[in-house]
Amino acid sequence: MEINSTARTPFYKAGRFLFAFNCLYLEPQRTPGTTPMTQILDRLIDLLQKPFHSSVLIFAVILFIILLAPILLRSLKIPGIIGLILSGLVIGPHGLGWIEKNAAVDLFSTIGLLYIMFLAGLELDLKEFKTNKHKSLVFGLYTFLIPMAIGFPVCRYLIGLDFNASLLVASMFSTHTLVTYPIVSRMGISRHEAVAVTVGGTMLTDTAVLVLFAVIVGSVKGEINLHFWINFAISVVLFLLVVFLLIPVVTAWFFKKLEGEKRSHFIFVLAMVFFAAFLSEVAGLEPIIGAFAAGIALNRFVPRTSSLMNRLEFVGNAIFIPFFLISVGMLINLKVISNGTAAWIIAGTLTVVAILGKYLAAAMTSLTFKYPATWRRLIFGMSSSHAAATLAVIMVGFKMGIIDVNVLNGTIVLILVTCLVASFVTENAAKRILILEDEVKEQPTSLQLDQKILVPISNPHTMERLIDLAIAIKLPKTRFPIVSLSVVDDDHMAKSKLIEAKHMLEKAIIHAAAIDQKVEIITTIDQKVTAGIKRVAKEIFASEIIIGFALKNQFSEMLFGNTVKYIVENTDQAIWVASIQSNLNQYKKIVVICPKFADREFGFQNWLSRVLRMGKSLELSCQFLATPQTFNQVADYHKQQRSSVSISHTEFLDWEEFQHLGRHLSPSDLIVIPLPRNGGVSYKLSQESIPRLMSKHFETFSFILVYTTSADDTTELMFSHDFDNTIIEKGMTLFKRRSKLINWLFKNN
Repeated sequence: MEINSTARTPFYKAGRFLFAFNCLYLEPQRTPGTTPMTQILDRLIDLLQKPFHSSVLIFAVILFIILLAPILLRSLKIPGIIGLILSGLVIGPHGLGWIEKNAAVDLFSTIGLLYIMFLAGLELDLKEFKTNKHKSLVFGLYTFLIPMAIGFPVCRYLIGLDFNASLLVASMFSTHTLVTYPIVSRMGISRHEAVAVTVGGTMLTDTAVLVLFAVIVGSVKGEINLHFWINFAISVVLFLLVVFLLIPVVTAWFFKKLEGEKRSHFIFVLAMVFFAAFLSEVAGLEPIIGAFAAGIALNRFVPRTSSLMNRLEFVGNAIFIPFFLISVGMLINLKVISNGTAAWIIAGTLTVVAILGKYLAAAMTSLTFKYPATWRRLIFGMSSSHAAATLAVIMVGFKMGIIDVNVLNGTIVLILVTCLVASFVTENAAKRILILEDEVKEQPTSLQLDQKILVPISNPHTMERLIDLAIAIKLPKTRFPIVSLSVVDDDHMAKSKLIEAKHMLEKAIIHAAAIDQKVEIITTIDQKVTAGIKRVAKEIFASEIIIGFALKNQFSEMLFGNTVKYIVENTDQAIWVASIQSNLNQYKKIVVICPKFADREFGFQNWLSRVLRMGKSLELSCQFLATPQTFNQVADYHKQQRSSVSISHTEFLDWEEFQHLGRHLSPSDLIVIPLPRNGGVSYKLSQESIPRLMSKHFETFSFILVYTTSADDTTELMFSHDFDNTIIEKGMTLFKRRSKLINWLFKNN
């Protein structure tokens, strides 16, 4: 019987496909009483049997963890390195039992371990080490010997480890990772002497630990004798000659001959890393030493801001290093800790000894060079965190059977506690240095002549006012034009959107030309508008970014953050967020509301010079609501620059009463609020709600939120992005935001 053509619906076609699939693939395996759907479910159940045996499923699960763990744990303010280790614990053989250690996991884990050590060597600042080499040498000796001297007897006689295990764990106490370096960099004291000494000492102590580690491994293998030392010395010398003489020569030749082959540069660097790791094995050393040495040898060939460095960090931080951290978590056995108090005692003892050893090393360094107490705390904070090198040493020692699972678990606890302590101590010490010391590190004045303003525009109705603001804060001697930017989403409508955006930006050129100002326009495509703004700001070396203010209450923005939040957290430039109700020439005065210690914030003179320039351009006086200390600095700068703008002061101390400032403000005022970024000297939790308060209580007012510029030296070391803020403060911020969100939901319901 012929089927009516009208019955050939999509459902009919889908049924025919399933029938054919069943006949070809499922019918031979059918058993009486089963259906194709039952067989599919049975096959799915077989594949999901624990532990997973499908390589595809294992890799997919790990990739999903790498993808989702940072997103989910970011809302809980848990550092990424700890989150990945905990994820490995959950899915590992001692957790849910989804994935067990196999050859594939071990391979990726080994690559991640070598990658960690390579990046640690690649990111060391060799120039800073040369400048303070003598003081760095003293600190390196202190921070290597003191933790060793304390840790060895504790491990040998208190914990009861054998000689090799005690020496290995004691050497672990001497290592540290500069995970808190971005904190001092963001605050503008990265060139401080205490910071330079700490960075130089890090290279010395980590190198000494790795050499000692090679000796310990040889001792465990039973190879320590005169013949061993002769062979070891010869092999190490040959290894160093190849890595530090031959590899740099070959690298320079390769980069010169294939200058345009960027992909080849990336593959070549990785090949040199694993070649050096192999040579390290041949010389009787551990591969991690070869990877670390390769990083130092290639240091000068891979600039920190180069695209090659970006690719190397991206691949490592996206795939290999998270794989290694997950594999570390798979080794943790919580049952060992829960079975008795011995494991807890070991974990607590290791943590206390690690912190005590680093504190005494910092104290001895301060005593030797007569550093003040704040310098001592800064050195201790930066050198007390254990992460990359500690994991590398302990993991290899565990695989070789030198240490047991109790010490491994204790080391994981040590890493978590020391990273939290380091973040807290470093941030507070850096703030105290900025507050107490007379000399405030500020951007070079020459940068003011290189001012380059970027104005992203998406709304044609606010375009003219944003351009007017850029013109008002533009310094007269700036040689660069204002850059107007439009970013469109990369979709099937991108071409037509680009044409519309270009027409809109051409109006900005006409508007600026009316007052004899030049505007350069850029239209670009990106996956996200915020990512496009960030990319263009880097490409053109923008000094300021001016964007329009728009507070939305969408749930997705509450969960993932809005445009302003993303740009503030992911750029170093000063961000001007403007909500301007009228033309700038209609305002009567500028009111600047300054947080306490705003004068100690990096970028203080930067935004102040722009505000005074705006006052001069618009012929407006400036009223500063600030503490006496901050206004004194404002007055000093005003006098130093011989500004003709009239300034006045109104004492303002209680930032918590911000919403009651109405008595000082008028709709005819242009309000400017300089806000520090999270972790700044003048940062407070209450400042997080300033945009919402301005939108709610001052909706008829015109205001500009100025997020101060970050330090120009933003070099980050391994894992540093996980610990760039005080964990306790961020947790309090999260609690406050979540409570407000719940309150808002109940009110609306």
